[in-house]
Amino acid sequence: MQFEETPLKGCYVVHTTPFIDHRGSFARFFCERELQQIIAGRKIVNVSFSRTLKRGSIRGMHFQRAPDAEMKFVRCIKGSVFDVAVDLRKGSPTYLHWYGVELSAENMDMFAIPEGFAHGFQTLGDNVDLLYLMTAFYSPHSEGGLNYADPQIGIHWPLPIADISERDRHHPYLRDVVD
Repeated sequence: MQFEETPLKGCYVVHTTPFIDHRGSFARFFCERELQQIIAGRKIVNVSFSRTLKRGSIRGMHFQRAPDAEMKFVRCIKGSVFDVAVDLRKGSPTYLHWYGVELSAENMDMFAIPEGFAHGFQTLGDNVDLLYLMTAFYSPHSEGGLNYADPQIGIHWPLPIADISERDRHHPYLRDVVD
């Protein structure tokens, strides 16, 4: 695994190098020892899966507040997405900045997003599957979201919005969610 730090301190794109031979390929998707510099003693306690059917769909922007904030490792295992993190850490030099990366089953990259970030994605094709590894248990009273179209953040989604849940469509704007 190779780590590429993004402009958002603490967020990494993890590049996976598969072993390829005449049968196909093999890749390690998670190794606590290899990821130690990023995971820094945290433990994965939850693994989740999402399937999104329609190209151009958006899910997000979701986060969990302290004390239940979570680090996420996001990997696309079928299709491709434009995956986005927004820094919500007050005092961070990249506070309110966003970063997006293409994750796909083909490139096998993983996005490591620490606590204090909102996360979301847009599908770049139909029938897209994502796998999430998280360091905290889901807590409904700590969940939050911010609006995917907030002009204060200005995320440049690559495709027109084809589908979004009512819940995600109505997440509040930044001025209403950042303390």
